[in-house]
Formats: sequence, structure tokens, C-alpha cells
Amino acid sequence: MRPVLKNIYHDRDTQFLLLQIIGWFSLSLISFFSLTLWYNQQSFAYVGHTLLQSLLGVGVSWPLRTVFTDLWDKPAWRRLTLTVLAVMACSLVWSVLRLGTFMWMTDETNLWADFGGWLFSSIIIFLCWTAFYHGIKYYLLLQSEHETLLKVAAANQQEQLKRSQAETMAQQAQLKMLRYQLNPHFLFNTLNAISALVVGRDAKNANTMIVQLSSFLRYSLENDPVEMVALDEEINALKHYLSIEQTRFADRLELEFDIDKASRNVKVPSLLLQPLVENAIKYAIAPSVSGGKINVIAKVDADQLVVEISDTGPGFRETENRAEHGAGIGLKNTVDRLRAFYADAYQFDFFEPDEGGLTVRICVPLEAPIKKTDELLLQSA
Repeated sequence: MRPVLKNIYHDRDTQFLLLQIIGWFSLSLISFFSLTLWYNQQSFAYVGHTLLQSLLGVGVSWPLRTVFTDLWDKPAWRRLTLTVLAVMACSLVWSVLRLGTFMWMTDETNLWADFGGWLFSSIIIFLCWTAFYHGIKYYLLLQSEHETLLKVAAANQQEQLKRSQAETMAQQAQLKMLRYQLNPHFLFNTLNAISALVVGRDAKNANTMIVQLSSFLRYSLENDPVEMVALDEEINALKHYLSIEQTRFADRLELEFDIDKASRNVKVPSLLLQPLVENAIKYAIAPSVSGGKINVIAKVDADQLVVEISDTGPGFRETENRAEHGAGIGLKNTVDRLRAFYADAYQFDFFEPDEGGLTVRICVPLEAPIKKTDELLLQSA
């Protein structure tokens, strides 16, 4: 918008002046074509009076703006009464002025007998002026309220966006905390195993385990804790971890993977399965002299990814003992991460198969639900 037009748009006094000029001199054109030409009165006096009466109308109607502004907040009956009186007063003054100047400019006399007709037309014109004024006033008021609502809505949206960003940052911090909690937990257990090998003077296996540990930790640190990875990548990371455990347990640890091809590209939180398998090794494989077997199954069932981790350990009895002694950090961490990523759209269950042992089943949607905070951030982008 050009500066001049912008100033006019925001300056109510300038707008009023322009509307006065346009309105009253439009009346001059109407009077000229409907009266002056109709009665064949094209002389300077008649044309000049047509312009002069409009100029007088500008001056007479100007105080009405102040009157209506003062009456704006008054009670309806008082406002209506005083508005009618103001219109009648202005109509009377304008009729006297234009009839008097008409007789003076045209040398016509004895026209006061027609004063009623002049007054009637004046009342109609000033009633129209009043209607236009109030219509424009209400329109501007509506526009002002609309702009205020837009500003309030924009401020609320900005505030909501800030809160959403804060919630998202808090959620990401929680996810990182939960994810990084796995590293010292796993590292502590693995270093204990390496220590045992060193004490037992099994340098070869200890060195192998150190190399494997380095490879696994590199993978775990390179992945963003907030991002999700394909299940196939998660299974490969799990195999990195299990290679460490197989060095430790050798023939006592038997592994079996049954990963459905359709499930391999489904996105899941990184290192989601490792604490579950670690839990199975700690409470199912390690206590048994003969070791045991861990089976990992993944498949797509309807619109869900189903992952099951089974072991041949003691089942619920040992699980309950673990809970009583405050163990199961990995399990609690897994549940907390599932809740953070999927809200309520996940299932995490234990059950004991007929053949014994314990099975942990995780069911998650094929696509993680987008939180409301993420939707707001996308809209604002």
C-alpha cells in the first residue's frame, strides 16, 4: 500500500473529510441532472447554487460527527431522541440557508411558501447522512474488533507454539535421558564380564569382547536418541550386542531369529530390544548351568508391528523375584521409551508359554503417532 493511501486508511479525520466531499458533491450532481437540467436552468446562478448548497451541507453536517460521537455510549432511548433532534435541527438550518441563498442568487422571490418541501427533502438527506455515518461507524468498529481478534489469536498461537516447542524440547530431553541411561547400564554389565575374563586369564576372549564392545558402543553413540531406525538396523545392533554375550557364554547361549521381511523397514526407537535381550540373558541364561535359548520374532500383523523375545528361563517366578529386589531397570526404561514415543498406542506384555520360559511381546503401530506439539511446529514452519 502506498504511503498516501496508507495514511488515509489509518487517519479517521481524513476519511471523514473525503467522504463529506464525495457525498455532498455527489448530491450536487444528482441535483444538477434531476432538477437544473430538467427545468432548463443552466445559468451560472442555478448551477452555482447547486454547488453552494453542497458546500453549506458540508459545514452544517460537520458538527453531527461530534454529536454522534458523544452520544455513542449513551442509553439507546436517549441516543435515538437526541439523534432525531440533531437531524431536525441541521435539516432546518440547511433548508433556511439554501433557500435563502437560492432566492439571493436567482432573484426569485416569495419562495418561503414552499419551505415545507425544501425542509422535507433536507430531512431525507440528513437521515441518509446519519444512516451512512452509523453504518460506516459500525463497519469500522467491526473491522477494529476483527483486527484485535486476529492479533489476540496470533499472540495465542505464538504463545502456544512456544509452549509446544518447550514441551517438545522436554520430551526430547526425556528420550535422550532414557536412551543414554542404557549405555552405562549395559557398559557396567559388559565390563564386569570382561573383568571376569581378565581374572580368569582368558586374554583372547577378553580382547575379542573389548573389540565387540567398542563396535557396539560406536553404533549406540552415533544414533540420535530421538530419531527412530528401521527394525532391520535395530536387529543388526542387537546382533552386535549378542556377539559380545556369545563370546562370554560360548555354547551356553543359543540364538534364533525369525524376522518377517515385511517388518524390516518399520521404524522403531533405537536400542529398543537390547535391554530386553540383556534382561533375558541376565535372568534366564546366566543362572543356568546348561545355558538356554533366546528367540527373537518380528512380524507385521494388520497395522501393527509385533516383536516377541522369548527365553527358556524360569518364567514369571524369577520375574517376580526381580521386581521384589528392585531390578529390571532395562524393562522400565523400555516401557518409558515406548510411552514417550507412542503415547498410549502401544502394548507391552509378559506371558509364559506352555513349554515354559518367558516371552515379552511388544506391539506398536507401523507409524509412530504425531504428537500435537509436532503438528503445531509443522504448521508454523
